[in-house]
Amino acid sequence: MVRKIVDKRFEQRLAGLINSGDREVLRGGRKGVEKESLRVTPDGRLAQTPHPAALGAALTNPNITTDFSESLIELVTPPFGETWELLQYLCDLHQFVYRHLDQELLWATSMPCAMSGDDEIPLARYGGSNVGRMKTIYRRGLGLRYGRMMQAISGVHFNYSFAPRLWEALEAVAQSKAARQDFVSEQYFAVLRNYRRFGWLVLYLFGTSPAVPRAFFAGRVHDLQELDRDTLFEPHATSLRMSDIGYRNKNQAAVSVSVNTLRDYTRDLAGAMATPFPPYERIGVKVDGEYRQLNANILQIGNEYYSFIRPKRVARQGEPPNKALERAGVEYLEVRALDVSAFDPVGVNQGKLRFLEAFLALCLIRDSAPIDRGEQDALDANHVLVARRGRMPDLTLMRDGRQRPMLDWARELLEDMEGVCEMLDHGEATRPYRAALEQQRLKIDDPERTPSARMLAELRQTGESFADLALRMSKLHKDYFLGLYPPNPNRLAEFAAEAAESHAAQRRIELADKEDFDTYLARYLAG
Repeated sequence: MVRKIVDKRFEQRLAGLINSGDREVLRGGRKGVEKESLRVTPDGRLAQTPHPAALGAALTNPNITTDFSESLIELVTPPFGETWELLQYLCDLHQFVYRHLDQELLWATSMPCAMSGDDEIPLARYGGSNVGRMKTIYRRGLGLRYGRMMQAISGVHFNYSFAPRLWEALEAVAQSKAARQDFVSEQYFAVLRNYRRFGWLVLYLFGTSPAVPRAFFAGRVHDLQELDRDTLFEPHATSLRMSDIGYRNKNQAAVSVSVNTLRDYTRDLAGAMATPFPPYERIGVKVDGEYRQLNANILQIGNEYYSFIRPKRVARQGEPPNKALERAGVEYLEVRALDVSAFDPVGVNQGKLRFLEAFLALCLIRDSAPIDRGEQDALDANHVLVARRGRMPDLTLMRDGRQRPMLDWARELLEDMEGVCEMLDHGEATRPYRAALEQQRLKIDDPERTPSARMLAELRQTGESFADLALRMSKLHKDYFLGLYPPNPNRLAEFAAEAAESHAAQRRIELADKEDFDTYLARYLAG
């Protein structure tokens, strides 16, 4: 066993919070979820039908929209104080959606269903307004840059903001004299840095994509093994979605964005959005009167940069996300590393979300030094290694310039989370955060308990292909949601009213457009 590396600043900060006079200072964080799912036909093919009108206008419905494809539904919850409230709302959203899908299903996994190629994946459409056209063109550019198949991968995003009263306690512990919002942004960036250091743990514990349909590669070169004639896999993978064959592909790997300060972050994003990239210039921007992409720069807009976690601020109408951050600082964090779980009907569960909340608090309280380029390269390599080989016996990761056993490091992190969970459990007789922590400790002691191992075991035991298993789970989930009784009639009526209002809101946006699209796009990109 490698000796634990003591973080004295973590111990001091944790003790400071415990002794702050408010034992519930970590409680009350606001949490929300964005969950993506492909719509598929009863035989598991990608649905070619438009986004159902009964679900509202994807441009303006705050709870039910689309992501890259017209067939890729995204369900968005508002923020809640309690995890159970969040999951109940997400469950209600699924019930509403399934009442308007006819025979279609929501695909139960992150990695997509079998498809013949990019041409089978329709771009999301948002109407004829300038903002609607821009959203579709942006997606056309993504497809040309990275391939539409990669953009059809689904995920679960966890949005989180710490309770406001925490900042007062932390200011006292840190003896900070900075303005409150500057201090808050600084603390959120400390979380971002430590998530880059420790976020591989999330892939190990919750990754559920060790296998993909062969068609995912559509003739492209790969180094995966064959599980059956229709399924490729990596024997010790946790999350191929978050590996170099998914979001961490070679195109995105070349983008370097610092999280040392808010100024560094927005500077690097702005630089990537302003720097032409020859391969994208060869694609062309406006060809024969039709836009292929918004521009030929490294990033079309800031959202194109894919990271495991990113800082967020609710933007004003027409305001680019990076400009919102520059204007008012960080408001919340978006954790983007969660796979859709085929073993949970809504794709996520309470234990997972409680663990993530405690993990983010750990990242906040742990010492968080600036990250230089050398360390960042090592951290990126750690994430890809755990995504591709996370359950390999005796796996080591780079830590402080030396190779360290991954499981020893994981045990150390979970040990440090004990005090955090104790604070989050204050006043709760059932100690739900400690229970969530213990669930994950079992996976450290036995990798076969991880969801990625469970997925491969299920494939081997049933003899199903990846697509067969995902289709079976998708049908089970549909039966589950349609069989839930009684549904919440007030919530379903609320969703129906929002859907109707969203269509009216889209029409108002389209009628309000007074400038041509070229002028609108130039103004938006200029910030």
